[in-house]
Parts: sequence; structure tokens; C-alpha cells
Amino acid sequence: MKKNMGNTDKLIRILAAIACFAIVLLVKPAAPYGMILRVAGLLLAATSLFSFCPLYTVLGINTCGIKDNKKP
Repeated sequence: MKKNMGNTDKLIRILAAIACFAIVLLVKPAAPYGMILRVAGLLLAATSLFSFCPLYTVLGINTCGIKDNKKP
């Protein structure tokens, strides 16, 4: 897996994951949207931990900032 996420992107995803988990804990954990928020929080945390987003690969997005020095 090649990194395709920059530091700002990772920070935003970590904060969003924390917000998802906080909402689940502060509101009703058994609420119907609770599982959706848990899964979303886990996905956000995992992608920021590995600095890799599969959707970015499909869309051709790279926020990492590391340029490839190879010329085609």
C-alpha cells in the first residue's frame, strides 16, 4: 500500500472518528444510527492510521504531498 493521505487529511479523519465515537457515547449507544457511527469511526480511524484511503486510489487523489521523481 502506497501512502496517499497527508497530515492534514489524517488529522481531520482522526477528529471525525473521535466525534463519531463521542456522539455514540453521549447519546444512546443502542440507537439505530449508533452502529453506523461506530463503523464510520472505525473506518476513519483505520484509514488515518495506515495513511491509505482505497477510495482515493480509485479516484486518483493523493494528498500526501510526496511527488514521484520518476519521469515517464
